[in-house]
Amino acid sequence: MGHHRRRSIPTQGGGLYPEGTVAYYPLNGDASAVVDGLDTLDRPSIVATYAEVMNSRRILAEALGYLQLQNLDIKEYIIQAVVLPESSVMELSVTGPDAKVVSDLANGIGYQSILFTRGINRVYELNFLDQAAQPEIPISPQPLRDAGLSLVLGAIVGGVLAILSEQIRVPLESYRQRLRIDPQTGVFNNRYFSRVLDEELAKNFDDVLSIGIVELNGLQDYFDTLPPAGLQKVMRKVTDTLQRELRGNDTIGRWSDNGFIVMLPSTTGAAANRIFNRIYQALLTAVDLPQYDVLVNLDPHLGGAEYSTGITLQELLEKARTALEHARRDEGNPVYIWEMRNPFWVQGE
Repeated sequence: MGHHRRRSIPTQGGGLYPEGTVAYYPLNGDASAVVDGLDTLDRPSIVATYAEVMNSRRILAEALGYLQLQNLDIKEYIIQAVVLPESSVMELSVTGPDAKVVSDLANGIGYQSILFTRGINRVYELNFLDQAAQPEIPISPQPLRDAGLSLVLGAIVGGVLAILSEQIRVPLESYRQRLRIDPQTGVFNNRYFSRVLDEELAKNFDDVLSIGIVELNGLQDYFDTLPPAGLQKVMRKVTDTLQRELRGNDTIGRWSDNGFIVMLPSTTGAAANRIFNRIYQALLTAVDLPQYDVLVNLDPHLGGAEYSTGITLQELLEKARTALEHARRDEGNPVYIWEMRNPFWVQGE
C-alpha cells in the first residue's frame, strides 16, 4: 500500500492517537484559548488548521455517528482533506468500495467539520462549495494498493469542496452566490429555491404549476433543547419523506427553520392537493431519536397555491402563505390550496 503519513498530537488528557491527525485542545480546558489563538493566525494557517480538523479521527467518529455507520469497516475507505494550492479552498476526497457510503461520508465529514470549526473561530467560516454526489462509474483498481486484498475492490471517489472565508474583512457575496444547498437538510436553500421557481415561471409562463409550504409546528419546542445532531436527523427524515412522496421533476427547498417548500411543475391545484395529503399522512409518523430518548411529533400543516397566468412570483408565494394560515387555524383540515378558478379553498380530502 502507499505510504500514509501518521502523526500523533497530545490531547488534553495526555493520550496519543496511534494514527491519523487530531485537532489541538487547550491543556487548561479553556476553549477560549483555541478561539483566541485561531483569531491571531493568518489565513494560510487557518486553512491548514481546518484541513487537519477535517482529517481528524474525532470528526470521522462524529460523521459515522451522524450517518449511523458505526459498524462500517472504515479500513476499506481512504479519507483525505487537502488545501488546494494558492487558495482558501479545501478538497475532501473519500475512496472506497461502496458508492453511496463514499458520498455520504464525504458530505458527513464536511458537515461535522463545519459544525466544529464554527465553535472555535469567530472570524473565519467553513462552508460547502459543492457537495458530493453519488458516483456512478468506479475508477480502475490500482494493483499496488489492492495487492493485499483478497477481493479486488473498485474504488469510487466522492469529493466535497469547502471554502474558507473571512467574514469580517473580506466580502463574501461572491462566495455566497455559489452556495445553493441548505447544509442541515441537503435541499435547496430558500434563496436558490426562489430563483429556481422564478426561472420556471418565466420559462413556462402559460403552463400550470403548484407550490406548497410544509410547516412542522411540532419542531418549535425542540430548537432550544435538542442538540444540532438531533435536529439534523429529524430534518433529514423529513427530507427523505418529501423525496419519497414527490416525483422526480419536483423541487424541494428550505422555507424556514421548521418549514420546507416544494414546487410541482405541470400540476394543477387538485392534483397537488392529493400529493400534499399523501405528504401530510406520511409526516404524521413521529421521528424516534432513541439516543436522546425523544419521540418528535412533527404536527405538519400544508398550504399551497396553483399558479395562474397573470400573477407574480410574490403573489404566488403570498397565496401559499395565506393557505398555510388557514391550515393552521382549521384543525379538521391541515391541508389548504388556493386556486384562481375556484373562489373557495381546496381542502384536504
